[in-house]
Amino acid sequence: MSSIPEFLWYIPNAVKPGHRGDSAAENHNSLETLTSHAKALEEHGWKGALIGTGWGRPDTFTLATALAARTTTFEPLIAIRPGYWRPANFASAAASLDHLTGGRVRVNIVSGKDNLAAYGDSEGDQAHRYCRTKEFMRLVRKLWTEENVSFAGEHFGVTESTVVPRIEAKGERRHPKLYFGGASEAAERVSATEADVQLFWGEPLDGVRERIDRLKRLSRDLDRDLPPLQFGLRITTLVRDTTEEAWADAEAKVAEMAENSGAGWHDHQRAVAVGQQRLLDLHQRGEVLDDNLYTAPGKFGGGGAGTTWLVGSAADVARSLRKYQELGISHFVLSDTPYLSEIKRQGVQLLPLLKAA
Repeated sequence: MSSIPEFLWYIPNAVKPGHRGDSAAENHNSLETLTSHAKALEEHGWKGALIGTGWGRPDTFTLATALAARTTTFEPLIAIRPGYWRPANFASAAASLDHLTGGRVRVNIVSGKDNLAAYGDSEGDQAHRYCRTKEFMRLVRKLWTEENVSFAGEHFGVTESTVVPRIEAKGERRHPKLYFGGASEAAERVSATEADVQLFWGEPLDGVRERIDRLKRLSRDLDRDLPPLQFGLRITTLVRDTTEEAWADAEAKVAEMAENSGAGWHDHQRAVAVGQQRLLDLHQRGEVLDDNLYTAPGKFGGGGAGTTWLVGSAADVARSLRKYQELGISHFVLSDTPYLSEIKRQGVQLLPLLKAA
């Protein structure tokens, strides 16, 4: 599999304006506004964008379809949840969108806690949840790559199922990539056998190195029968013209978060998963780790990719991202707010340095 780095952004897909310090405009989630983000990504060198999911947000697949229809190269990384979707329904929907867009679909499988009862789902303990996720990923891939699929699992089953239109293989790409996150032992066992890309949040280099080594060992120990697992990083990148300006803006943002108790930053804190807790604990090691990994946001409400930030000039942040790349990271999902202006700024200042490396 290719290790050429790919750079994606993030589209928040939020009902309320002002997500993580974004511009609080009334039309923040209109089709016109979100299309302007997707088109700016195309124009400024980005591959596509992760689109967030969760009950209480607009439907992620619907938004991804609308943005794909209004763009030509933009690749949506569509976050979806087993249980919200049945495997065959999702495999069919994704295959249709992949066909209509000429192979632009990517998928992020999310197994974290959600308001399951609101959409009629339920699940047991962690072991049950990840067992179901493992089955979902295995079955979806079979439906994309095989015909007349019969499968009888503990959680899902199909009989003589052929998804149409068929996914068109293009070189090494046999189907949409399946991205997956999670830092618990149960999550890593699923990733080691079923994921195409393991996504990490913004941990220090030593933590990422340790997890990559462990996942590679798990892949061998669990007899992975897929191409080698690839690795990705989802992180906030606060880039300014100078190092001094970047740190002044970062500290001002954190001061504002502290003053308003992190309002607008809490979207990953309904239940604290293992990976999220690892991030929240980092500030105990220091406010700045490695060269420029800022941990203070996690003290004042930052969640998920907003818990830690890489801060600095474009050269500073590019240097840090290249160190992750040297560890084996080949998929980067970056963001900062305001989202639209930062798509352009980082597309102009940061991406050329990364693509030249």
